[in-house]
Amino acid sequence: MTHEEFEKAAQYWNNKEKTVMPQEQLRQAVDAYIKANNTCALATGTGAYVRCTPIEYSFHDGKFWMFSEGGEKFIGLEKNDNVCLAIYDRYDSFGNLKSLQIMGKAEIIEPFSDAYKAHAEYKKIPLAALEKLESPMNLICVTPVKIEVLFSEFKKEGYSIRQTIEL
Repeated sequence: MTHEEFEKAAQYWNNKEKTVMPQEQLRQAVDAYIKANNTCALATGTGAYVRCTPIEYSFHDGKFWMFSEGGEKFIGLEKNDNVCLAIYDRYDSFGNLKSLQIMGKAEIIEPFSDAYKAHAEYKKIPLAALEKLESPMNLICVTPVKIEVLFSEFKKEGYSIRQTIEL
């Protein structure tokens, strides 16, 4: 592909006419979907290195929280706090698409800080259990800055199937 062809493909959705859903209605649909799921793909990267990790999340206080023992996602997290989360349903047809792409800023929460303890309590994980581990669990907190929504069901309500929330 030429540069122009890549640009055209990249701008495909941005150049389509949109019928925008009211933000409050969109946020309610997105919040319900986020809370109905608990697993995402977390994309991290730096330079030529990229990693996409399936990981369990919790969503509260407007943020995504993920406990992790470690792994190569931390190569990117050390140097780049920009991340993307994807939450999606299994594909079965164009008429039944449901997914979110969430761009955000990641932060590693200090082990046993107030925020760390609060999340452990939210997850109903006893602090004593976390303290017994050979090394502390890492807690990744992602603050969303943009959510791109693809819900086929929006078409039935007269809205475009792609919507965006800027935070």
